[in-house]
Amino acid sequence: MNGPKPTAGSIARRRLLIALGFGVTNVAVLRRFRSGAGASTDSGAGSPPEPPSGPGDSPTGSTSPDAGSGPATVVSEPAPPEQPPPVPVLDETAARGPDHIFDLAIVGGRVIDPASGFDFVASIGVSGSTVAAIAAGPDAAPLQASRTIDANGLVVSPGFIDILSYSPNGYGEWFKLADGVTTNLGMHGLDNRADQWFAAHPDGSSPVHFGGAYDNAFVRQTYGLEPYDTAAAGTVNAILEDARTDLRKGFIGLHMQPEYTPGTTADDLLGHAGLAADLEVPLCVHARYSDNLAPGTNLQAIGELVHAARETGAHVHVEHINSTGGTGVMAEALGRVGDAIDEGLAMTACVYPYEFWATYLKSARYEDWQEKYGISYGDLQVAGTSGRLTEQTFDAAYADNSLTAAFAMSPEDIELPLRTDFVMVGSDAILDRSHNNHPRSTGCFSRVLGRYVRERSVIDLPTALSKMTIQPALLLERRCPGLRRKGRLGIGADADITVFDPATVADRSTIANPAQESVGIQWVVVEGRVVRSPDGATSEAPNGRGLRSDIGTV
Repeated sequence: MNGPKPTAGSIARRRLLIALGFGVTNVAVLRRFRSGAGASTDSGAGSPPEPPSGPGDSPTGSTSPDAGSGPATVVSEPAPPEQPPPVPVLDETAARGPDHIFDLAIVGGRVIDPASGFDFVASIGVSGSTVAAIAAGPDAAPLQASRTIDANGLVVSPGFIDILSYSPNGYGEWFKLADGVTTNLGMHGLDNRADQWFAAHPDGSSPVHFGGAYDNAFVRQTYGLEPYDTAAAGTVNAILEDARTDLRKGFIGLHMQPEYTPGTTADDLLGHAGLAADLEVPLCVHARYSDNLAPGTNLQAIGELVHAARETGAHVHVEHINSTGGTGVMAEALGRVGDAIDEGLAMTACVYPYEFWATYLKSARYEDWQEKYGISYGDLQVAGTSGRLTEQTFDAAYADNSLTAAFAMSPEDIELPLRTDFVMVGSDAILDRSHNNHPRSTGCFSRVLGRYVRERSVIDLPTALSKMTIQPALLLERRCPGLRRKGRLGIGADADITVFDPATVADRSTIANPAQESVGIQWVVVEGRVVRSPDGATSEAPNGRGLRSDIGTV
């Protein structure tokens, strides 16, 4: 590793800091929200359910996004309690009594706060930008408000946090709203330096909140490095100093993508992990390999990330484990991460609910794609078009470097991580005006709720919501104060709220037409203001704000 190697003492100190901060606490909370379906009862996340096929089997291309077998296990909704549970309270000083006139009341819905386990029919009172009352039970006084939303038959949840998105672009975030998202975090890396990025995205420039991570691939380019170039020692140190600067100026994590920058060495990754541990932010990684063809396999990629967490004490987050790190060997990949957590290491992962990934045809990921993934031309589809590629049409798509979907995952590659407690949901996309995008850019969260909760009963509703709200908040809030009252629905929480119909919520976006809003998301509130109703987005000025680290101010 370039730069000083962490000593045993510094590693122990880092692990202590993480244990006192977001690391071990995060793991403990995530395990509490574990869905019981198909899971081992003795060793926690280290022993996920086995898929029907062997973990070494190569995935085969499917002919439809919905192809595949049914879920191995069906999860039932928990029985509702007869009496209201205790009302969650983050800040007692924010509470207002029933005689208060609230700015907004959301009445009669099923209120689910995954952070506390509160799940009961109740009414929410909002004062300014804050949740100020939760009235539950037959004896609760009705709330008086300037505006009232009837949520009878609907679910009232914390606003969804998309942990794995990209920069707001003035277009895609409106589709995020229709998918229930109130916070858009580019933890897959933001293509700019932090000061310039926040200058280009001031408060009020987006209808949803925004922030994200330093991007190693972008910074490498500023030093003239091509994807396969290995940086000299002096350049590595300069890149790490740039990463430190970006964290001090507001970014809330570090991102690396060694699959797309093969010149990134294992020592480079360890250097970034050491910095992440020192500054108590997660290192989010698009892992080095995404296939099972030696040399360079998914499980080797997972091993590299476990090693980084063990050597440095960093919290390492595995990005989209369904498409990178776990494809075709998901049970074993999840088991290895789970074993690392059981060892005391800080690790999490995320998943998007589609059996096809997408990226640009000239990227390193598409090199030797037929051999690596066991698929053919008919398993590829250019985003924004309706037909599959052929050997004859592939060259034109390649010349255009089109973002192209590859049907290279199995149902188990999605269902197993969704059932695993340390895995959260992230889209890995935001729609741009070209519409050359994966449908996960617009339908990710509604697809989880519609297809995997309601239709297939892969996980229950509270578990799904925890993966979209409190889990990403816990991962990042240690050095991001703006997230400490998001992802929750208790008194004193930020009034970022999503209200949806559990009977109808669904994604509509497709590879051919990703620019389709989800259905069933009825109301979205951002810091107390209704920004989306059943009639669509409001015409008021956006009120999303930037979420920054406190590293440069503490």
